Amino acid sequence: MNEPGGKRDPEGTRRRILEAATQQFSTLGLSGARVDAIATAAETNERMLYYYFQSKEGLYVAVLEAMYADFARHEVSLDLAGLPPSDAIRELARSIWDYFRANPRWLSLINNENLHEGQYLGRSPKLTEAISPVVDLLRGTLARGAAAGEFRADVDALDFYVTLAAMGYYLVSNRFTLKAFVGRNYSEPSVIEAVTKMQVEMLLAYLGPETAARYP
Repeated sequence: MNEPGGKRDPEGTRRRILEAATQQFSTLGLSGARVDAIATAAETNERMLYYYFQSKEGLYVAVLEAMYADFARHEVSLDLAGLPPSDAIRELARSIWDYFRANPRWLSLINNENLHEGQYLGRSPKLTEAISPVVDLLRGTLARGAAAGEFRADVDALDFYVTLAAMGYYLVSNRFTLKAFVGRNYSEPSVIEAVTKMQVEMLLAYLGPETAARYP
């Protein structure tokens, strides 16, 4: 299908639509985003948008899938297997938390989807494919730590991953309200470093075999 002016660049067109839609959805949400504005920003027309994504909701799901896929690619690119288990947990935690801070649009999309109670994410079969490699990466690290006697052996990898992600997510997604409420700017580098150190120590303390003996 030809672009306006007779050009054919299907991958480029699809990429531009996704980028324009990401901007619209992350700032205006699903209900506020406009198809005509997305098409204009992508330098195409509404007909092409519907050709590639069928509907506004279909485009929204595609944006969510793309954002989660990018996140998963970032995490599985880490060479955790080459690090001692404790260092691997530190690296994974810092990497996830740094990603959140570097990608505020992603957090905005997640917050918006929570307003929809996850109904659009639930339509996507691709999301499990995105999260599974990251959890498998963590599961392997936890197993290595348990085998070496550094970690307790009863840690659920998915629960630990969700807890780890939540620690960083909250401080980034709520940074503005936290500053207004408690008077501390959790976007300042010195504050980020201090809190990150504390959170990593909390995670490693939980993983310690002595914690399992104390709290069976």
